[in-house]
Amino acid sequence: MPSFKDALKAGKSIRVIGFDDAPFKSEKLSSVKVSGVICSNTRFEGMLWGEVQKDGSDATSVFSKMILDSKFHDQIHLVLIDGIAVGGFNVLDLENLSLIVDRPCVSVMRRVPDMNAINKALENLEDGNKKYDLILSAGKVYELDNFVFQVCGASPQLVVEALSKLTDRGNVPEALRLAHLIGAAVMMGQSSGRA
Repeated sequence: MPSFKDALKAGKSIRVIGFDDAPFKSEKLSSVKVSGVICSNTRFEGMLWGEVQKDGSDATSVFSKMILDSKFHDQIHLVLIDGIAVGGFNVLDLENLSLIVDRPCVSVMRRVPDMNAINKALENLEDGNKKYDLILSAGKVYELDNFVFQVCGASPQLVVEALSKLTDRGNVPEALRLAHLIGAAVMMGQSSGRA
C-alpha cells in the first residue's frame, strides 16, 4: 500500500478511519461507546466499535488496539478523531497514537478551541494537568481552508489537501460524520444532532 503522502500525490483514494464517541451517561467513569468508520475518500467501507471510560485515560490504548487488531490497519492511510478527547475528557495522546499505529493522526475540530475554558474545566479532574499537557503536545491548532485541526505524523498542508478529498460538504470529513450518526443511532435508536 502506498504511504499517505504517496497516495495523495498520485491522486489515489485516501482510506481513512474516523472516530467519534456515541451519546453517553454523565456518571463518572461510566463506559462510552466509540465508533470508527472506514471510508475510501467519502465512500463508506467498514466500521469498528469499541468502548472507553468517561473522563478516563484509556482512549489512546483503546483506539490503537482497535486499529491494529482490525483487518483495516494495512489499508488505512490516515486516522481522524472528532476532537482531541472522547467521552468527556478522555484525552488522546495524538503523537503516541501516530507512532503506535504508524499512521498520521489528526484531531479535527469545528472551531478553534477556547484553551482557557478547557483548562478551567480540567481543574475539576484529578489528572487535569496531565490531560491539558496532552492537548498541548498534539501541537499547533491549524486553520486552513475552513478546516481546524491538530496533526501528528504529517504536514498540515498534506492534511488539508486530504481533508478536502474526504469531505462531501462543509468541513466535517465523511468518516467523522458517519461515525457520529451511527453512534447516535445505535445508542438512541435514531441518528440525531449535528454531524
